[in-house]
Amino acid sequence: MHSTERIPIIVLTGFLGSGKTVLLNALLQQPGFADSAVIVNEFGEIGLDHLLVASAKENIVLLDAGCLCCAVLGSLKETLADLYHRRARTEIPAFKRVLIETTGLADPAPILQSIMRDSLITHSYRLAGLVCLVDALHGEAQLAAHAEAQA
Repeated sequence: MHSTERIPIIVLTGFLGSGKTVLLNALLQQPGFADSAVIVNEFGEIGLDHLLVASAKENIVLLDAGCLCCAVLGSLKETLADLYHRRARTEIPAFKRVLIETTGLADPAPILQSIMRDSLITHSYRLAGLVCLVDALHGEAQLAAHAEAQA
């Protein structure tokens, strides 16, 4: 990837129990995703502990597939800027894409708006896709019972 190319971002979203972490784990096991950065809300909320190799710096950890995992400490904009600048200074391994796993209760619209409209983000990144997972067995009941599931 040339330094002038914007880094693609893929957002994984879905209600609680929809399979976001299962999909993320499966993707990170694939060689084509080895050079990815992963952004999550909190390390404790995501089942990636078995992939953990070492802590790179503060909120960034290195996973065994060569991926970076980063917990959002401030805003998404701050987290993306921090990753980009650390990558440019070679403080962390280079990555070719960013995967963002939202919480099960998050409305993805503000995240997407930030990625597509914030000039500080769009200078270095681009939205490559949104993957919304739905629990095949319980999705309809979750939509009926929880307004958050409709986000």
